[in-house]
Amino acid sequence: MAEDSELWDVIYDRPFLPTKNLSDPTVAIPKMRKEFNDADRNKEIWEAVQTAHEGTTQVKQSKIDMLTTKYELFKMKDDESIQDMHTRFTSIINELHSLGKSISRNKLVRNILSVLPSSWESKVNVITEAKDLQTLIMDELVET
Repeated sequence: MAEDSELWDVIYDRPFLPTKNLSDPTVAIPKMRKEFNDADRNKEIWEAVQTAHEGTTQVKQSKIDMLTTKYELFKMKDDESIQDMHTRFTSIINELHSLGKSISRNKLVRNILSVLPSSWESKVNVITEAKDLQTLIMDELVET
């Protein structure tokens, strides 16, 4: 159990560069790898896991840019059900959220309403008039 607690500390505290103090406590220099203790190694592991999951800052930003473009150009396909469209849309939103980019619920709902084909126009009008788009959530929209 202690090991789990220590691992959680590593995840919670996030990565850091292990340092050591010289004779002057205000001067800290990076430790050589052979000077790392267990806590230093755990922090290094966290950084490696985070980078493997998210990529470098540059890769992460590229992913965000690509997904933002997908979000902005999103359209419902002609042969697609509302549920399938919702699944594709949610996948994009979840990926953006996992990379730290979130979009307000109101914007998501308005975007979905705007990408529906013209055959949905009467339904969109009814939803827009009958529902409060500020509080409407995606799942309610798809069920409507």
